[in-house]
Amino acid sequence: MPLMLIVSINMLSAQNPLITDQFTADPTARVFEGKVYVYPSHDVNCDTGWFCMKDYHVFSSEDLVNWTDHGVIVDQEEVAWVNSDANAMWAPDAHFKNGTYYFYFPAIADTNSGIRGFAIGAATSKTPYGPFTPEEMPIKGVSGIDPNVFTDHDGQTYLYWSGRGIHGAKLGDDMLHITTEPKRLDTDHPQEGLREGPFMFERDGIYYLTYPRVVEKTEALVYSTGDNPLGPFEYKGIFMDEHPSGCWTNHHSIVNYKGQWYLFYHHNDLSPDFDKNRSIMADKLFFNEDGSIQKVVSTHRGVGISKASDKIQIDRYSDISESGTSIAFNDTSDTFAGWKTQFSNNNAWVSYNDVQFDSAPKSIRIKVLSKSGATFKIETMDGKSSEIKIPSTSAWKEVSVPVSGLSAGLKDLKLSLIAGNNVEIDWVQFK
Repeated sequence: MPLMLIVSINMLSAQNPLITDQFTADPTARVFEGKVYVYPSHDVNCDTGWFCMKDYHVFSSEDLVNWTDHGVIVDQEEVAWVNSDANAMWAPDAHFKNGTYYFYFPAIADTNSGIRGFAIGAATSKTPYGPFTPEEMPIKGVSGIDPNVFTDHDGQTYLYWSGRGIHGAKLGDDMLHITTEPKRLDTDHPQEGLREGPFMFERDGIYYLTYPRVVEKTEALVYSTGDNPLGPFEYKGIFMDEHPSGCWTNHHSIVNYKGQWYLFYHHNDLSPDFDKNRSIMADKLFFNEDGSIQKVVSTHRGVGISKASDKIQIDRYSDISESGTSIAFNDTSDTFAGWKTQFSNNNAWVSYNDVQFDSAPKSIRIKVLSKSGATFKIETMDGKSSEIKIPSTSAWKEVSVPVSGLSAGLKDLKLSLIAGNNVEIDWVQFK
């Protein structure tokens, strides 16, 4: 039966995590129609203490700051072969070929389908945001999770997946069946620790097979290289360390957008006490001259240029003072309400890079809590600064105060407390 869904579109604005109104994981980023589309899995709570994923959304952005939620594109209840009691719609991928968008996803098969365990299905659409129509049956001969699809320069497309190792095979022209026997691709790699979530890409003639691997206690991101889409691949090592939060999983994709390479991945920043509710992130990725990948360090600031006229969440900082500044949830019972920055004493500061000022600002609006009032210094790291005085507030309040001496252009901001203590700021906005 064709999948018929009403598509709802919501606008979201965030740094890391990219999406802050729901849990998202396992992001595959693709460039379609001049935008970045991210296809993640969707974590929800089922009171099972385990992963629970029932459907898929897709998100798009032109600036990597403002994201459009296009709503549900595939729901487990609408896929004939899926066991919808399993709630196991895990890490997906999407691909465009021959005028059609293909969406690939794993799920546990219904026993009535004649298939046991995890299989990988496909759905199709004429747009990158769906809705997608799922195939009646999964891809024959493929048993596992975490599908990834790659098309080489010669037009040949490959399917990769995990399941007791990393596997790959050629896809047929219809993109719905494999034409070669599955090949194990990681037999010469370290075998200790779970290996899953393959992602293949090519750069300057080098084929990169990347995947999460449990190195010590949780998953780091590792890579290998070869000169052929099906290997052999030489193991190179870690390019993102295990996350300090203890989030057991990581899952990623790598994409070049407007000349810059980006790593999309996930951690549990919006759910620090339960790592089965995760959130997608993005940071820039760089290569050395020999093609090796430089290690990526997860940041709060993330990517993209923020407009000075938008509300800037300075808690998603680029850097922070070693003492006197801390980050906390606005509401620990509702982490989707975001974070606040706490300044406890003089000389506490936070910096936030890449803010675009279309004109010299005349005022700054701040959502603040400061029971005794405070004075801050705003610097744009190009030698220009302005002091602002915050009136005392007994509760959270939006205040507007004048600024002077700042100029237009792309700026890196630094906000320092120079008089006062115990000040909390949710966001700042320039006018």
